Amino acid sequence: MTTIQMNAEILRNMSIIAEDERLMKRAAKYLRKLVAEKEDPTLFTKDEFFARIDKAKEGPSMQFDSVEELDKYIREL
Repeated sequence: MTTIQMNAEILRNMSIIAEDERLMKRAAKYLRKLVAEKEDPTLFTKDEFFARIDKAKEGPSMQFDSVEELDKYIREL
C-alpha cells in the first residue's frame, strides 16, 4: 500500500470516527500513544540546551557585516 493510499484510508476512517465523540477520544488517546513511541532526536532538556550554548561560546566564531556575506558563507559549506 502506498503512502497516498494509506493517507486516503486514514482520512476516510477519520471522517467516520469524527461523528462519534467517544470514538474520537479513543482515537486521540491512541494517536498520543503512537507519537510517544516515536523518539524525537531534536528534543532535549533545558540543561542540555544551555550546555550546548556554553559549548558553542567556547568554539571559534565568525561575524558577518551583511546578510549577503552570511548567505554566501552558508552556501559555500
